[in-house]
Amino acid sequence: MLCVQTDADLAALNTFALPARARRLLRVRSLEEARQAQAFLANHPKGFSGLSLILGGGSNLVLRGKPLDTVLKAEIPGRRRLDETEDKASLLIEAGAGENWHGFVRWTLGQGWPGLENLSLIPGTVGAAPVQNIGAYGLEVAERIESLDALDLINGELEQFDVSACQFGYRDSIFKHQPGRWLITAVRFRLPRRWQPITHYGELTHELAGRGFSDSAPPSPLQISDAVIALRQRKLPDPAELSNAGSFFKNPVIEAGQCAALLAAHPDLPHHPQPDGREKLSAGWLIEQCGWKGRRFGPVGCHAQHALILVNHGGAIGADVLRLAKSIQDDVFRRFGVELEPEPVFI
Repeated sequence: MLCVQTDADLAALNTFALPARARRLLRVRSLEEARQAQAFLANHPKGFSGLSLILGGGSNLVLRGKPLDTVLKAEIPGRRRLDETEDKASLLIEAGAGENWHGFVRWTLGQGWPGLENLSLIPGTVGAAPVQNIGAYGLEVAERIESLDALDLINGELEQFDVSACQFGYRDSIFKHQPGRWLITAVRFRLPRRWQPITHYGELTHELAGRGFSDSAPPSPLQISDAVIALRQRKLPDPAELSNAGSFFKNPVIEAGQCAALLAAHPDLPHHPQPDGREKLSAGWLIEQCGWKGRRFGPVGCHAQHALILVNHGGAIGADVLRLAKSIQDDVFRRFGVELEPEPVFI
């Protein structure tokens, strides 16, 4: 039976610990309860517009503090192996949308199924991972997704999306552009049996080298996961200890000509060529050059070890976060002519 909480406090359900309340919180723990939630919304006085937010782990979210109407929290559990290709080149794994992402990654590795190790310790749930197309250390989750199931909350139909239908982009997907319409219920991952390590990302390369690994002595999937965890723990604050929403800005992608002009003035500018000829810059580097690393702005600020992480030092509200973000964006644009786009969803 669908659990409906009234006057729900959302502060503990978002990793930024920003205050907000919902008139109703629907906790969905099965496909049947997802259908019940859809029927609840269909009978809501405001209809579909009564849904303010679909909530996963709350790790990529900025709540502005205004009272929300109805919030739906996806908590569907489950993880299982489905099948293997005839040539045994890959394995298909399915997980429920409510599974903790990092827990799922470590479970796959414990089963001897590599492929997700570079995405270890990313906060959030399995169902939220495709929405943002999470990525780290040379891998995006879109590269491992085979398909997913999502309930259309408007008409109640359960649809299956293959990877092309998800319209994945850099930290982007069709679900991000249609917020509140699709409730992802399960995700299927195609994991390679003929596994090859992805270790070319600079920080990860150095970390593995420091652990004694090389081309002649390559790490195992679990050892890569351990290295990624160590890297993230060193430079990223634990939301349980210092509230944050993870990386706050996307790494900007600019035209090659603009990048060349910036390099002439800033030869140490980190940049990465893209397949379309453009260049991806480091948002963290740009922010740090503007003097924001470790700087406080009232109850919020930039983390002392990673300028890309905005943190809540205690007592912040959504407006504080938005003011800080706008100040950083303005400074970066004034100095470099580059626009920074936030990663989190603003509600």
